[in-house]
Amino acid sequence: MFEDREYIRRVLYIALPVSFQTFLKMIVNFVDTVMIGKLGETAIAGVGLANKYFFVFILLIFGIESGTGVLASQYWGNNDIKNIRKVLGIGLLLSITGSIIFSSVAFIMPDKLMMIFTESDNAITIGAAYLGVVCISYPFTAATDIYVSIMRAVGEVKVPVISSIFAIIVNIILNYILIFGKFGMPVLGVVGAAVATVAARIFEFLLTIILISIKKSPIICSIAKLNPFSRELISQFGKTALPVIINEFFWGVGTTLFSVAYGRMGDAAIASITISTALQDLLVVSFQGIAIATVIILGNEMGANNLKKAKLYGSYSYVLTFLVGVFASILIMILRIPFVSLYKVSDNVIANVKLCLMVFAFFFPFKAIATVNIVGILRSGGDTLACLFLDLSAVWLIGVPMAFVGGLYFKFPIYTVYAMVLSSEVYKTLVGYIRYKQGKWLKNLAIELTAN
Repeated sequence: MFEDREYIRRVLYIALPVSFQTFLKMIVNFVDTVMIGKLGETAIAGVGLANKYFFVFILLIFGIESGTGVLASQYWGNNDIKNIRKVLGIGLLLSITGSIIFSSVAFIMPDKLMMIFTESDNAITIGAAYLGVVCISYPFTAATDIYVSIMRAVGEVKVPVISSIFAIIVNIILNYILIFGKFGMPVLGVVGAAVATVAARIFEFLLTIILISIKKSPIICSIAKLNPFSRELISQFGKTALPVIINEFFWGVGTTLFSVAYGRMGDAAIASITISTALQDLLVVSFQGIAIATVIILGNEMGANNLKKAKLYGSYSYVLTFLVGVFASILIMILRIPFVSLYKVSDNVIANVKLCLMVFAFFFPFKAIATVNIVGILRSGGDTLACLFLDLSAVWLIGVPMAFVGGLYFKFPIYTVYAMVLSSEVYKTLVGYIRYKQGKWLKNLAIELTAN
């Protein structure tokens, strides 16, 4: 793998900017958690649970984004700009529609949504105040993410990074001013964090559109050229992308139920998970970049009908992911102790966070390999039904039962329940590898559409 300079160059060209952009977003979440943490454990728990609703929403968008990205990367390999634009049109239509539905529900009844996750009155009040404002950002987040997905598919990876950098700066500055009431502004607490997020997401969307217009990107076109209503394209989108959308949405619902179980274990348990996740997310970007690079590179090669090269690059991605996963696990173990010192929480929460991070470090390589295989390799050729089965069976048959049985029936400590939930990653890794070896994911979708 390391002797194949073309592969290394291509994967680094895509993976590094993607990972860096995602890392920057996680930095914002990390800073949010630290700043909100100054307001106490209940504030962390309330905002953390409110963001679980956003998590389900963003996974729906990620499903649409992934489905459009798979098709766009193959069309780019076949130099089919016309259908790339139509795929963009489908992505925008679906994502913005979905975001308006999610935003409306959260705006109208944020308290009812919070009651799903926790029975703590204080956490419900704080989370509802945050959710009722931050939901305004959802349509802008959706549109930005679809544009970013298509840009990556056609090899434009710099614009999303630039937009993210400036949006993050806006977010952090406004967080500081609005949460704590600096420079003459009122102290808004968690509502200030929500307002800062809304402003940053709007800014990021506008800056993204401006930058790709200046670059005269091929995806910038009139609304008429975004018209996605071609019978053949709709059919292929349905077969390829619809399972991905269903996959991500119901996987998100399933993983959100983990939080329902954690939330009923008490504020200390959910605070421990929320704080642990802040560090985990910073390191998860290491393989998320590889997954995105893999789906684009393999999709380009299959779209150009280079199936043997796509198969070879798939094996390279496995090796690279394993190495990165082991390195990240070691890094988690090194950072976990200085990391918890950033928070002003009880000794019990600090002890739980350290143990949760140890658990995550053990399962990290499994999670990395399973994600790159499902999101990167199998999806790149449209083997999305297999991905649907892998993800949903792992969450609903292993993860969700483990969370509720361990947390609410046996009343195990949060770190033990977390280990039980993460055991699903081992299942996905083993069964996913069997599917990978079968080679059914090696397909040229661009030729199939042309043939139709």
